[in-house]
Amino acid sequence: MIVIVDYGLGNIHNVKRAVEHLGYEVVLSRDPATIHAADQLILPGVGHFKDAMTAIRQYGLDQILQQYDKPIIGICLGMQLMYEESEEGHVSGLGLLKGRITEIQTPYTVPHLGWNNLISSKADLTQDVYFVHSYQAPMNEDVIAYAEYGTDIPGIVQHESYIGIQFHPEKSGESGLNILAQALKGGWQHA
Repeated sequence: MIVIVDYGLGNIHNVKRAVEHLGYEVVLSRDPATIHAADQLILPGVGHFKDAMTAIRQYGLDQILQQYDKPIIGICLGMQLMYEESEEGHVSGLGLLKGRITEIQTPYTVPHLGWNNLISSKADLTQDVYFVHSYQAPMNEDVIAYAEYGTDIPGIVQHESYIGIQFHPEKSGESGLNILAQALKGGWQHA
């Protein structure tokens, strides 16, 4: 069973439909027992980092997520929440991934909104996906695929059983569903 963590900020119903379309049993929950019983978690998110962390802490989900020892997939803001801290609201994140979320520094318009091509050494990841965000994760050894937007922006990261997807796979058509399916199977190994 996959649990989509429901902390009140996220595109959870579209993500749920996408995961169900891939053939998985999915539950929306913030209940600690349900979360601990899950085979893996999806942490979605849309909105402001500080608001999201406030809600996560209010529901007592921060410690639950930090202690969860099975795979977690963060989508969009959910990916950013997995990092140690963010410039957006100047608050600590969950600390599951190392690094700091920073504002996108680009000559182009922010937010980074719309379709953009992923760049990766893995052929199955070099495709167009749908982004909408103003902040980005660090470009480091955990980056599996990135997009170019006047600067390099991580699109997919993986560190052990933690996977982050910056774009919206549920809004990225067949390409997004294929990437989400691979993430649910454990992701990508570093070359």
